[in-house]
Amino acid sequence: MPSSSGDPAQTPDHKSTGGLAGVFKSLAGKARATQLSPLPFSSISTAPLQHLYGSPGASVAVYGSSSGFEELCEQLKPGRALADRLVAADALRLALADYPISSILRIWHGGRDLIQPANPLEARQTGFELLISCVKHAPSSTDLERKDFFDTLTAPLAPEDFYLQLAAVTELAKHGKDLSGFYYEIIPLLTRWLHSAFLAFEESRKAKSGSSKHGLGRAPPAEETNLHHLFDFIIDVIKFSFHVSTEEDTGRLISVVIEIAMSARFPSELGACVRVLDAIVTYGAIPSQNLPDCVKILCSIHCLVRDIRNQAWRTISNLCQSHNGHATIDILLDIIRHPQLERPSQVREIRGALSVLEKTAAENGENGFPLLPFSLLMDALDQLLTVEHAKVESDILKLLLAVFLDESDAVRQVVMEEDWALMFDVAARCSLRQSESVDSNALEPRVRAMSPLSIGASGDSSTSPAAFISQQLRRLITKVEELLEPATAADLLQKEECIAFFIRVHDHLPDSCAKLVIGYYAELRLCYPSDPEWRANIRLLIGAFLSVHSRPAQVRIQTLKAVTDVYEMAELMSQETDPDYVSDFVSSIIKDLAEENDIAVLHEIIAFAVRVAGNADQDVFELIMKELHHAVSNDQLQSLLSSPGSRHGSGSSAGPASTSSFDSPAVVPTPSNIITKGFIQIFMRAMHTSVERASRAFDAILWIARSSGCDTDARISAMKMLFRLRADWAYRIFLTPFTESEELAASLYRTAPSLAKKHAEDEASQQPSRVVRPDDPTLRTSRSASSGQLHTLSSKPVSRALSGVNRTLRHTHQMWMSPDPDALPEYITDKSSILLACLAEASDVTDKDRSSAHRVLKMNVWLETLIALLQQGSDWEIYSYILVHLASQLTNRALFRDSMTQINELRRLLCEQLKNNSFQEPPVSSGLRKADVAICLFHILTMLISYHEHFTKPEKDEIVRAFVQGVTTWERTAKCCIHALTICCHELPASMRVSLFSTLQKMSQIITQSHVAVHILEFLACLARLPDLYANFREEDYRIVFGISFRYIQYVRARSQDVKPTSNRLSNPAARHVSTPEQSSKAFMEPNLGENNLLPNASDELAQYVYALTYHVITFWFLALRLSDRAAQVSWIIKNLVWTDAAGTQQMDEQAEVIMDFIQRTAFANVDDTKANVDFTEERYGEILKRRWIVGQSIVTIEQASRSDWAQITKRQASATSHYMVHEQFERPPPHQMLNFAGDSRYSEANAVLPHYLLLQFGAVYLMRDTTRPIPLPDDEATKRAISIFDRISTIDGHKVGVIYIGIGQTQEIEILSNVAGSSDYTTFLSGLGNLTKLQGATFNTQGLDRQGNTDGEYTYCWRDRVTEIVFHVTTLMPTNLEIDPQCISKKQHIGNDFVNIIFNNSGQSYGSNTFPTDFNYVNIVITPETRASFVATRLRPEAPAQSLFYKVQVISKPGVPGISPAAETKIVSLQALPGFIRLLALNASVFSLVWANREGGEHVSSWRSRLRAIKRLRDQNHAKSSGGNKAGVSTASPPGTASSHPPEAVSKPRDSLIGSRRASVATYLTGTSDSPNDRSSKHLSSGDTYASGGGSGSGSGNMMDALDFSKWA
Repeated sequence: MPSSSGDPAQTPDHKSTGGLAGVFKSLAGKARATQLSPLPFSSISTAPLQHLYGSPGASVAVYGSSSGFEELCEQLKPGRALADRLVAADALRLALADYPISSILRIWHGGRDLIQPANPLEARQTGFELLISCVKHAPSSTDLERKDFFDTLTAPLAPEDFYLQLAAVTELAKHGKDLSGFYYEIIPLLTRWLHSAFLAFEESRKAKSGSSKHGLGRAPPAEETNLHHLFDFIIDVIKFSFHVSTEEDTGRLISVVIEIAMSARFPSELGACVRVLDAIVTYGAIPSQNLPDCVKILCSIHCLVRDIRNQAWRTISNLCQSHNGHATIDILLDIIRHPQLERPSQVREIRGALSVLEKTAAENGENGFPLLPFSLLMDALDQLLTVEHAKVESDILKLLLAVFLDESDAVRQVVMEEDWALMFDVAARCSLRQSESVDSNALEPRVRAMSPLSIGASGDSSTSPAAFISQQLRRLITKVEELLEPATAADLLQKEECIAFFIRVHDHLPDSCAKLVIGYYAELRLCYPSDPEWRANIRLLIGAFLSVHSRPAQVRIQTLKAVTDVYEMAELMSQETDPDYVSDFVSSIIKDLAEENDIAVLHEIIAFAVRVAGNADQDVFELIMKELHHAVSNDQLQSLLSSPGSRHGSGSSAGPASTSSFDSPAVVPTPSNIITKGFIQIFMRAMHTSVERASRAFDAILWIARSSGCDTDARISAMKMLFRLRADWAYRIFLTPFTESEELAASLYRTAPSLAKKHAEDEASQQPSRVVRPDDPTLRTSRSASSGQLHTLSSKPVSRALSGVNRTLRHTHQMWMSPDPDALPEYITDKSSILLACLAEASDVTDKDRSSAHRVLKMNVWLETLIALLQQGSDWEIYSYILVHLASQLTNRALFRDSMTQINELRRLLCEQLKNNSFQEPPVSSGLRKADVAICLFHILTMLISYHEHFTKPEKDEIVRAFVQGVTTWERTAKCCIHALTICCHELPASMRVSLFSTLQKMSQIITQSHVAVHILEFLACLARLPDLYANFREEDYRIVFGISFRYIQYVRARSQDVKPTSNRLSNPAARHVSTPEQSSKAFMEPNLGENNLLPNASDELAQYVYALTYHVITFWFLALRLSDRAAQVSWIIKNLVWTDAAGTQQMDEQAEVIMDFIQRTAFANVDDTKANVDFTEERYGEILKRRWIVGQSIVTIEQASRSDWAQITKRQASATSHYMVHEQFERPPPHQMLNFAGDSRYSEANAVLPHYLLLQFGAVYLMRDTTRPIPLPDDEATKRAISIFDRISTIDGHKVGVIYIGIGQTQEIEILSNVAGSSDYTTFLSGLGNLTKLQGATFNTQGLDRQGNTDGEYTYCWRDRVTEIVFHVTTLMPTNLEIDPQCISKKQHIGNDFVNIIFNNSGQSYGSNTFPTDFNYVNIVITPETRASFVATRLRPEAPAQSLFYKVQVISKPGVPGISPAAETKIVSLQALPGFIRLLALNASVFSLVWANREGGEHVSSWRSRLRAIKRLRDQNHAKSSGGNKAGVSTASPPGTASSHPPEAVSKPRDSLIGSRRASVATYLTGTSDSPNDRSSKHLSSGDTYASGGGSGSGSGNMMDALDFSKWA
């Protein structure tokens, strides 16, 4: 039907896709079409008539009179010309509008033929306009007339005139309000018209779309307008006149409407259909036979067409509120109860029904809505699930929520009494669909034309069905969880159903809900055998929660605990019923271990596996070991595939580095590390119970340690256990909690204090750069071997080092630190295993242990692994861990008793790497240098000395040469190499003898390095007491030793004058600023950049100790000279002891004075102190006269028997007191000699002698100067008191040292002091430490031990040489009476006041420094057997030679006291060498402690110096000219720690560093030969020329030295 000219032009939507699929796409919101509103009938235009016949006003005259009306009627009749008829029709139409006309029927009959299809369009239009006007203006028409009108207008006409026909009928029916004359014909007519109009609409659209390149489109406006006007008319008819419609007519109309709805393509058509149905429901009734179809189509529209959803629901709600409400619900339930999948429209109907039921459920039976029957609904939904469709399942869950929850999201009360089992079953079955996003039956938008309602697409396509199901399910779960809260769960009848539901939908449970389920199972013990389904419940929990790796750790760990808590009971139950169940049970837990990445969960699983492995049968144990091994292997593969640095336990997940450089960031261990710790736990538990299992675990740990593909932190964990393995005396394995490696760890910044110190240094290094002293040959640009001058390093290496330090502290995580109390995953009992050994011949003292089957651990393989890592290099974390801990393990010689081949290979490797400088260099980021690595390697090599019995002589020599090389190769290795050489002196004397000369030469080159001076001097002091080593020394060899001491003295003197000692000659001393030797020695001991990380800060006390030790070395080595060679060295020694200060005055230190006094006594004799003749009394010799003089630096007492030729001379000097009996052999006078004595008649006999006589006979006193003549002492009480006090000053230095024995397992002070005996090796040690001496009646200084009543024991051990005496306070020799003295106060008062204690620690545990709390114990020398033995074992084991028993020795200083001993780091020494080595350590420690104890009140003055000062005081008191000064220009300088003899203005501060000093080699000028000792001296020590030539006014050449050099005239 063509549109009228008045219709607005409309263009179909070309973007719309063709066909019904495109229509539904529009309905779904994807391609909206513009809905065209129906055209009003007033738009029917008369434009064509106006165009043909002129304006309407032109014909007014025609019908303005009765005659005109008649003419028009005639003109209208059929048979007249068509044009005339049309003019007449138009004029009559206007007349009907303006005037009342009664002859309407005449007009009707005259013009009704104009609408016939045969007429032209314009004629038909005019005719319809005329007929419409007639209908409109014929209000009084009868029913017959109206029936005639109706029949005429509804007769078949041209299709294109349908809109005119519809307008006429609408006008006739007055829009449905007046159907008189055609009551029963209207509904059938409209039904037919509706069907025809829709067909015309569809055909028109198809025709339009056929010519469009865009496919199906909108219909032309005319057909669409006709259809919409028809729908409006039908609605009006139903609204006003539905009562005239029969049930059959209504049913047919509904059928057509439903058919149209099924075929509609746009929301406008569907909306019109819904409006018709709504009108029927509202104003009439839907026939029962049509109700199901109506419900289905309405439901489908409501669910799937978003734009008219509200209209559809309004219709459905009206239907539900009508008398058909319950029937509607039944229909809805029937739709979902009996799904017919063969029907294409079934899915849409189901979804529609679910959608409507959801809305109905929300009404909850209120507002006239029927209440949904819960049980029937659940049953229907249960049957509906046979439809496998994701969106249907999504809609089901929406419906369940609507039924279950009200508008406030609370559970409806009406369902609280219902059975929820079926509801949860439906929800659980819906949850099974997770991965599908679109149903497989869904069609794409561009498909063949069909109803959009058959597509089944959701109105909301933004969310996939699976995701939507998950959201709805989660919402349901959350509400059920709220019901299970403790406050409401008690009254909940459906609690069990809720838990069962949660288990079925476990994939959707939130973590809180999962915990609730697990807690429920644990609370009701559903996993215990008491529950019939306990096994199924265990499997259920494991599968639902533990095996789901996406679950958080807390949930999975809670599940694991709930399951594993029943393991022991399950094991007992299964032994009787199902032996394989335990294996299945364990396997279900650890089967996915290789894929487990959650560290917390992995830790718990490993803990369970470890617990099971301890008691399970062998098959289960093998299963666990296999799974653990597989997991580590899998982790290795992942580690290899991952990027470098992404693993090793310190990944980026740990977070950014801490702002504090030594605060370690949080670090996540790797899975391999957790599993490795599991292996360690298995080993630790099995080592006392199962040989096989412990051996298997050990092999696994060893495999991890040597596996290069394994994560670094796992390998370190393995090494933490392997390095703690030890063996006792019977070669049985145990684990020690103490690695004793803190000192080495500090050298690599692996302790908290060292790291903090390094951090502070790095902060300071950010200041302007300064010159850095190199310590590594690879970093030196140039260096003079002879002069020791250093050249400034280039800026590039310095910058590199500094940046590396910064990166270490700020960006590099250190995987291990020391101490590490949590190194092993379990507490270490250190109990020896009776099953594991390191030697096949291992045995115990009991029969039971002898019968035990030992398994030998592969310690040789472990050692081979370490050798390979040291040789090939490895990750720095691993390499550094080996460097620090290997030395400590090597002290346990029993552990490697069966690995001598590997020990020798390790020795060879270390010597080779140290010789060639080929060991691994630390990374730049570590802030370390190669010298730090060398220090650790030297410590390892030091421990290998104890295996010397398995080395050949050349191999021993190679060890010594390595240490000798290390003395000068790296400055920072000199200290540890010197200490090692000290051990070599005791353990490898033959090899040391060969290399001794080169050793001394190298030491002479570095004596001026502050950090090694004290160690060199202690080494020389040690060497002096080992005469076998230097038995073949020549004169030049001795001079090297003396030269080392003199070199240090000269350096201190040069520093005191602020002069660099570039040579032995001190040029132009008067031009230099002067400082005291004390100040210069302090400056010398200040730390510099050459010190290693272990050095304490230097102190004044340390400087005093080193300065005093230098003179002690001179003393010891002078005594070491053969008696015949001593005099030859006197002149040279004197030249180096006398020095000239800046003022030109010759000086001699107080220390030098007493040394000279001693040298004078011992240069020509090996004598001890003499004793006064007790028989020289007046009873035997008559009158004895006594006189005293100060002669030089001595007090001479002459006791003369006046009437005999006997006299006793006593010489008291600094180093000794000598007594001489002098018998002058007088010859009797001849008979002719006259006796002529005047004056005193008492001496009138032939030979009378006074004390003065002898004094004058031994010296030409009249030639002496006033300053050197004897000074007589008055015979008064003051002099006698001074002499008495002087005699009480010992001629030797006395020391007291405590000796304490700690028995097996002893840790408390009282039980230790209660010991009255020790082990056999302790007794052997004591016998070598000193001589057993009786105390009662002792004439020497017993250092506080009682010499009268044996209250401190009957005996003690003492030791003495020419200059030193040590009294040992041995606690086991002191009386013990716990009843009288329960606190052992008598013993404590001695050892508590001893500065130095020797601790023989046989407890098997580490010695605690606070065992004996006291303020005076500065140093403890701890001796520990390298292999522990029980008390019984020490008595029953075979006696071993002393050279085969070894002991660890460590000197532990009190906090704040510098550690300077050769054993400051642990050393290992044989029992044969132990007493002498310990005695040397104790002596040096005691000397230092005396210095340290007097650090606040002044200096420590030795006995010799005390005696010298007493002599000088007597001189000053009795010499009339003593206040005149030294006229010879000679003065005595103060040693370190005393006041300077120079005025303050002459003293200058020493330099802060020693970088620019020249280190001249003593060996370069001490090895020459000469014909005479004097000539040789002048050749070898050029500084002697300085002392000889002097420089001060008034001092002759060599004035003081010539006076002192007695060797020239003696």
